[in-house]
Amino acid sequence: MLTKVSFYITAIVCLITAFVIKRVYFKEKNKNTDTNSIQGIKWFALAIFSWGAGAFINIILTSVFNISTNHKIIISLGVFFSLVNSLFILMSIPSIEHYEKRSIVIRIIERFTNREVFIIFGGILGMIASVFLISFYSNNNENASNNVIWLIDIPISLVVAFSLLQELNKAFKNRGMRFMYLPTFALFVLIIIAVTHRIIPETQIQYWIPLSTWNILGIVTALSFKFLFILLFTILLYSWKLLAEKEEQQSEFIKIKTIKETLEKDKETLLIANESHLDTIKHLKSEIDQQKKKYKKLKKSSKVELSDRQKEVLANLGVCGTKKSYTEIAEAMNISVDGFQAHIYQIKKALNVSGSDGKEQLISYAIDKNLLGFATISCS
Repeated sequence: MLTKVSFYITAIVCLITAFVIKRVYFKEKNKNTDTNSIQGIKWFALAIFSWGAGAFINIILTSVFNISTNHKIIISLGVFFSLVNSLFILMSIPSIEHYEKRSIVIRIIERFTNREVFIIFGGILGMIASVFLISFYSNNNENASNNVIWLIDIPISLVVAFSLLQELNKAFKNRGMRFMYLPTFALFVLIIIAVTHRIIPETQIQYWIPLSTWNILGIVTALSFKFLFILLFTILLYSWKLLAEKEEQQSEFIKIKTIKETLEKDKETLLIANESHLDTIKHLKSEIDQQKKKYKKLKKSSKVELSDRQKEVLANLGVCGTKKSYTEIAEAMNISVDGFQAHIYQIKKALNVSGSDGKEQLISYAIDKNLLGFATISCS
């Protein structure tokens, strides 16, 4: 009975949450938001949807077809949707933004295309089907067969859980939210408990605690880590939204700065051309004053402080960026290309530089801010 209740709760909560997050995905996609970020929203929604879809199918099988919750079909479907969920979570993790080094699992995933990752998981799902067929026609104990099926999903679940723990902690650290370490660790512990619950046969656990208590523990743990997972990613989504708004503010700052410069030029032209246009000039002056106030306000909130090393990298790029590649500049500085690009990435983040012309923007910034004096290489 409790298992069926957990199916209903999971299906309702996860399907509604997936629908809401999918709406957020389409809304951000229509705004032409950064592709990597919105792709993460999509995979996150699909991960939640896979939980809801699995629970919904289990409701149909148990309620309409009267299949037992311990039947091999239910267990095999649980393993299938768990693997699908792990896949979508792995696909969503690279979109979690932070400045720290990625975990080894995520670095491996990033080396493959989405299609290649799906092919790899397709092979794993083929293994699941084989194990299901073998266990279905075997004469072994029901619980033992179910435990064999779960053994294929458990290593993957543990790897995904550990990678998720690392990336979440790095993201919260970079956003000044270290207090979120405890919830992320709690999520990892709950996943470990849920995995342990799957692989220990009831025939062995009944000697230690009552089966009813053991089953309640499994259901509560499974629901808890799902809801905590949704909560943590929702917090990340909200904090990402705040970062996006900050970037939008920076874009507005650049736009206002351009308008200000244009108005200044128009003012000078009008003063020289015809002093009789005093009314027009007065109007422009008033508008310029308003833009100055906005400019000063945004400038104050957009101050950027670069380290000496970042100034050196930016200055060297300003001196040689039009003549040399990143690799050549890195070699001239006696640092690795990865180290040089890491500095460039951090500088772009600090200056909110993005787009295909990011290199040109950095060179212009170095020249405009008189940073070329920090250069340690020459292009002669």
